[in-house]
Amino acid sequence: MKNTEREFQLKRSQIDSWVIQRAKEILEGKEPKIINRFFPFIGPAFIAAIAYIDPGNYATNIESGSKYGYTLLWVVLLSNLMAIFVQWLSAKVGMVTGKNLPEWIRDSIQSPFFRYFYWIQAEIMAIATDLAEFIGAAIGFKILFGFPLIWGACLTAITTSLILYLQKRGFRLMELIVGAFVGIVALCYLLELFIAHPDRNSILYGLFIPHFQSPESIYLAAGILGATVMPHAIYLHSALTQDRISTTDCLSKKKLLQYSLVDVFLAMGIAGGINMAMLIVSAAIFHQGNIAPNGLEMAYQTLIPALGSFASTIFGLSLLASGISSSAVGTLAGQVIMQGFVHFTFPIWFRRLFTMLPAIFSIFLGIDSTKLMIFSQVVLSFGIGFALIPLLLVNQNKAIMGVFSATPLVSIIGWAIALLVILLNIFLLVDSISKIF
Repeated sequence: MKNTEREFQLKRSQIDSWVIQRAKEILEGKEPKIINRFFPFIGPAFIAAIAYIDPGNYATNIESGSKYGYTLLWVVLLSNLMAIFVQWLSAKVGMVTGKNLPEWIRDSIQSPFFRYFYWIQAEIMAIATDLAEFIGAAIGFKILFGFPLIWGACLTAITTSLILYLQKRGFRLMELIVGAFVGIVALCYLLELFIAHPDRNSILYGLFIPHFQSPESIYLAAGILGATVMPHAIYLHSALTQDRISTTDCLSKKKLLQYSLVDVFLAMGIAGGINMAMLIVSAAIFHQGNIAPNGLEMAYQTLIPALGSFASTIFGLSLLASGISSSAVGTLAGQVIMQGFVHFTFPIWFRRLFTMLPAIFSIFLGIDSTKLMIFSQVVLSFGIGFALIPLLLVNQNKAIMGVFSATPLVSIIGWAIALLVILLNIFLLVDSISKIF
């Protein structure tokens, strides 16, 4: 057994070495075939992208589609374009500087109080993320196999722990596993779209004509934003690229950035398409049928008479794949956040146990899982600014980024995104206070 384990580990490390060697050859111009040039650089963005199709997206997109039809499709499109822009800047920081965003934030903050404040708020965002992901995976187990939620939670903990263990075998194995989960979710929703027969004209109108129907639709739009632009993914992506492929000269680094941009566009484009498909299927089935599913489980049960057992099973499979993979990635992001901000890490099993506790408690207390997931996505929207503003400042800093610092146009777009996020957060805060009083 020990010899087999060593051979397996050696095999995986050889895969990583092969990827790195091929990447360096391509950067030196030794690969004549265009299609082969991209393969070694594809991967990091897919790990970040799984955070953009987690069960929190299911909750917000299903509720948005069932209540307002195709109205908020433009929000999903806008959020995805923002995600591509933001994740590219994050990946760029890691590739150009060799350090991740939490490390840069830590080095720039002199006060220990503010340094720990930044770390704690980032951890809260990671825990809020994992809450939705963990509960979503537990619901997926219940939908597919009829397990009680608490059993599904235990199976989720075991499965995600195994995925995180495999991450120790090398970055390429993790990229392939998470990429496979992204592919499963994409295939499931492609089939759902084919079965649901949505209204094409309404899709085009919802995509390209920005409008709201009520104040609650703005609240859900903020939830979509929180579920699409993920703070922990911003931190994580810079860590995934910081030491994956090392380059020394400016020309090689420029080529590396170009190839990695393809990775970001491909992964985030697929994630955006999945998010749109979620809302479109919900609008086609629930809104047009005047059905208001109260939660993911009811959405599954409603799909059975509407589309048949095959379509409903596909829905459960996609939710399970989304929950398991995004929960594993969320735990990995938590490690990056802690290591970067305070130069300390817990064993991965301890972090897995710690981040699953809020979900376990909510299951025991019988809290409505869908409402909890939507609320968690709104909470996430408050953390975007804390990650996004330092990201923009680092990218603008010529002393850090050198010739790869952000152009004036990139800076303008970045600050416009940050301003939009802050304004939405102010609206949410005022709306929440008004409901309390």
